[in-house]
Formats: sequence, structure tokens, C-alpha cells
Amino acid sequence: MEERFMELIGENQKIIHKVVNLYAEVASDKKDLFQEILYQAWSSFPNFKGNSKFSTWLYRVAMNTAITQIKKRKKNDRTKLIESGYINLRGEDESRKSQIDILYQTINKLSPVDKALVLLYIDNHSYEEMSEILGISVSNVGVKINRIKQFLKKEAGNY
Repeated sequence: MEERFMELIGENQKIIHKVVNLYAEVASDKKDLFQEILYQAWSSFPNFKGNSKFSTWLYRVAMNTAITQIKKRKKNDRTKLIESGYINLRGEDESRKSQIDILYQTINKLSPVDKALVLLYIDNHSYEEMSEILGISVSNVGVKINRIKQFLKKEAGNY
């Protein structure tokens, strides 16, 4: 079981990195969140029945873990919600980096669930997959995505 888990994580670790980079700002927080997601995935792995793709299941575990961590931080008042994003671009010009930084800052204004939808949307997941990962209805996914698009367009006009 351990060998299969490690193989699947190796094939899908980009999912964890995407979620970590979206929900954590500081390197130490990213490392902690990555470890927590791995721990939660390992703890839950015996319950994985294979009814969905492993990547779909891992997205759900990763996002639920990230959202839970944010709620804990907020509840305990130790840190505030992420207000600005960070992206490390090598070889990109400053203008493009600035645009991407603004995009991340805007996305970080969204609720944790809406952030998750943006990530899944960018990764070309179907509404059905997004629904399964986040545990919301397909119609709710559509409504939320339309509202997010409107918000992002409005915010983009402010820059």
C-alpha cells in the first residue's frame, strides 16, 4: 500500500504544489501545508475506493486541507488570510511578472472555495469534476465561476 501511495503521489505531486502555492504565501507555510496535505492524503488513502480518479481525490484532500488550515489560522487569530500572492518566474520580463503578481493578488481576494474553483478552472477540469472535488452542485459551480469571472474583470479594470 505504501509503495502504491508513493507512486501515485509522485505522479500527481504537481496538484499539491499548485494548491500550496495558491493558499500559502511564505516558504515555511508552504512547506508546512505541503506536509499536512501529504499527511492527510496518507491518512485517508485506505478510504480511497477508486470511484474517481486519484488526481480528483487528491485535489479534494489538498483543497480541504488548505481551507481547513486557513480557517484554523483565522479562528486562532495567529495569522491573517493571504492578502497578496507570490510567484517565482525565471526569465520572465518585469511587465509580465507584474501582471501575474496583480492577477495573484486579485485571486487572493477571493474566498478559499472560489480560489479552489479558479485553480480547477485553469487546470481545465469539467464542472462535474469541480463539483465532485469541492462537494458542491454542478449548477453551483457554474454560478460561482460566472461570478468569479465578473469579479476578476471588474478588478482588472482597477489596474
